[in-house]
Amino acid sequence: MKNIRKHEKEEDKNFTKFLIYLIQLICWGILIYSLIEIGRWYIHNKQNEKILNEISNAINVEQKQNEEQTDEINSNEYNIDFKTLKNLNSDTMAFVKVPGTDIEYPIVKTTNNDFYLKHSLDKTYNAAGWIFMDYRNKLDGTDKNIVVYGHNRKNGTMFSSLKNVLNKQWYSNPENFKIQFITENEKFIYEVFSVYQIEVETYYLQTKFINDNEYTSFIETIKNRSVYDFGIDINTDDEILTLSTCANDNNYRVVLHARKVK
Repeated sequence: MKNIRKHEKEEDKNFTKFLIYLIQLICWGILIYSLIEIGRWYIHNKQNEKILNEISNAINVEQKQNEEQTDEINSNEYNIDFKTLKNLNSDTMAFVKVPGTDIEYPIVKTTNNDFYLKHSLDKTYNAAGWIFMDYRNKLDGTDKNIVVYGHNRKNGTMFSSLKNVLNKQWYSNPENFKIQFITENEKFIYEVFSVYQIEVETYYLQTKFINDNEYTSFIETIKNRSVYDFGIDINTDDEILTLSTCANDNNYRVVLHARKVK
């Protein structure tokens, strides 16, 4: 009987040692994985920072004189060298600047909405991705809703600062309402009319509409979602710009809609 108990104690002791070893192994695995992910996060951020520095000469900001300023454009006007940007990436389609945020990026577009989730402006793999336009958009004057996406990066890059638009400090300042959207051939001003946070869905990403009634319903829906009334009337002749990013660990979307100023 004593031998049996002694054997059982040894088994229990060995099992305890095994559990401790297994737990230690798991902890080490988690630690190593976390360090690898942190390293990758840092490297990818530095790669995009390097790219932004490289293209800085292609983005020229001019401050307009007071007498030249109008209600339809901010005092800082952006002039973009698309030739330089397209030499780096022929997918470059536009440039966007959102006042009151850190958003001032070239926009790319390809044949799907997946590639630039994990690739940078130079098309190298990068978890930070880049700012990209919905592949369904054409920029030929037929788009009723131009949709632009970007990651919400913890280091403040990409569309991270889009969440600013939900703050009272942001939407209480009318100087933040004019977005510059520049293509290779034209410069546009879009006026913000709706900002909100919503659970993950695809409704607000619709780019084409069957008829005016469907578009009217769409406009009313996204306008009523806004956390602030911008006092702007939208009709079926209007074209809109939509900016979207993730929030709350990808459980929500922060969305901005703006109307092209005629």
